[in-house]
Amino acid sequence: MATDHIRYDVLARDALRGVLRKVLTDAAAHGLPGEHHFFITFVSKAEGVKLSPRLLAQYPEEMTIILQHQFWDLTVLDDRFEVGLSFGGIPERLVVPFSAIKSFLDPSVKFGLQFDTSDVAEVADENLPTTPAPSAVAVPAPATEAVATADEPTPPNQGGAEVVRLDRFRKK
Repeated sequence: MATDHIRYDVLARDALRGVLRKVLTDAAAHGLPGEHHFFITFVSKAEGVKLSPRLLAQYPEEMTIILQHQFWDLTVLDDRFEVGLSFGGIPERLVVPFSAIKSFLDPSVKFGLQFDTSDVAEVADENLPTTPAPSAVAVPAPATEAVATADEPTPPNQGGAEVVRLDRFRKK
């Protein structure tokens, strides 16, 4: 097989992150049009992600946020976005680099993007206790709804995310 010296995979990934950047930039400038709303899943401990210790303890692996009705101060930069959200009635400011994003979904039009984050460097946090990996993970179906984590109304489950126990896939 020939070696890909051009790195089409990297070019395509960067182009799709450009779509995400453009959509968020438009939302920051003009708000969300119509019924559009966004589910964004990202790696919690990726380099450049800024979460409160409370949220990081609650979501040590990955986190899904919803940008719909109750978010503020959305700022989009070349390499990241920043947004204010409320979690359990407590306002938080999140900083999320585009390189940490695993998926983007706009369920109003059934549009979604998946990103490979296997090359994302994680930052060790000495302040948090080490915990074992969770025994369940959310597995979203393509272009359907995901799990809400902010103080947004949870959309009705229409065949979206399903919690699957990892033991189900382990050889016995």
